[in-house]
Amino acid sequence: MKKIILSILAVAAFGTANAQDGGFKAGINVGLPMGDIKDSYSLAVGLDVAYTWEVADKFRAGVTTGYAHYMGKTVDLGFGIEVDVEDAGLIPIAGTAQYSFTDNIFGGLDLGYALGVSPSGMNGGLLYQPKVGYQAEKFEVYAGYKGIAVDGGTFSSINLGFNYKF
Repeated sequence: MKKIILSILAVAAFGTANAQDGGFKAGINVGLPMGDIKDSYSLAVGLDVAYTWEVADKFRAGVTTGYAHYMGKTVDLGFGIEVDVEDAGLIPIAGTAQYSFTDNIFGGLDLGYALGVSPSGMNGGLLYQPKVGYQAEKFEVYAGYKGIAVDGGTFSSINLGFNYKF
């Protein structure tokens, strides 16, 4: 766990040190769980940090990490039996790419792996997150679909996010 946190801090420190290039961004997102987890989790919230480089005109690529937290529900199993589902936490480590269709409209994709950190013993899985959004000089707002394929199902959600560009 210590190594994971240190890795996140190293990415953040590297991005801050090179922020004059405009490639560092940090933000928050909120999502509605879908698919396999919609009956067990009520809300997804997350923090993201990314650093991107200009690869070609209108195209940026880089690395991203953060934390995704899924809030568990109380599930009624019938016959008066209720079960509290434990919250789940994952740390995504991914490559990110973003193409600007216009000065303000973009499409992007994050692809990588999400490490399972809670509940204890949770496995991670393949992370994919296509998104579209609006960007200005200092911020971006986006909508996306986040999927994390884990053993036995997929943690998926429709998300809205906000990033501040440094």
